[in-house]
Amino acid sequence: METWILQKEIFFRLGFFTGLFLLFALWEFLLPDHKSPYSKKTRWSSNISLVLLNNLVVRILFPVTAIGLAEFAAIKQLGFLRLMNFEDWIYVAIGLFFLDFVIYLQHVLFHSIPALWRLHRMHHADLELDVTSGTRFHPIEIMISMIIKWSAILLSGVSPLTVLIFEVILNGMAMFNHSNIFIPTSVDKILRYIVITPSLHRIHHSTLISEYNTNYGFNLSVWDRLLGSLKNEFNGNLTLGLSIFRDVKYLRLDWMLKIPFLTPKESK
Repeated sequence: METWILQKEIFFRLGFFTGLFLLFALWEFLLPDHKSPYSKKTRWSSNISLVLLNNLVVRILFPVTAIGLAEFAAIKQLGFLRLMNFEDWIYVAIGLFFLDFVIYLQHVLFHSIPALWRLHRMHHADLELDVTSGTRFHPIEIMISMIIKWSAILLSGVSPLTVLIFEVILNGMAMFNHSNIFIPTSVDKILRYIVITPSLHRIHHSTLISEYNTNYGFNLSVWDRLLGSLKNEFNGNLTLGLSIFRDVKYLRLDWMLKIPFLTPKESK
């Protein structure tokens, strides 16, 4: 069964991505958290075009997929997990927790290192959050993220099935916690003990540095809790985006791609 799933991995990933995208898009339409003042036409066309561009870049520059790399690591018996004798499900669970923590640390690095922040701020420059915001990353950031992911796979030796499950979770949770969806407060308070909910992630997209340098998790909230970066409430009124990129032109794909190379003066 596992072999068959891995052989059809592109269909599994595409199927889950499409299904979850449609689910959250419909949820936003029927029951949004708030009404957006910005037109979806420009934002959606730019953000979705960026997804296509990033996929093209990855296919050209990274001919081996993350799952293919995990298969290579398995053949060569690479990674610290292969030194441990666990049941398969425990092996998968540990691998998922490890990869989740790596993505948390990667996110912290992209906020902490100036050169990486210049790349990552394109993601934060979106003036609104919705299901498409979870895919809004600069191509150079995507390439660096791939290198980090590859390194984590080789270091740990996580199984190909673990990587496939993680990729589905990564895409699904990115769409979920960026979505403009209404979740009752009572439910949200319970969910945020386990995962980063949209209400928590909106704080991370605040214009205030004291807020956007919090809630780094993309999936599990445990890392933010353990390492002191969790922020449950925002201060005053929450404004999304970055203060130096308020012009709506930065919602267009051409300007989005320029953001890492602009100084604050140039951005005005």
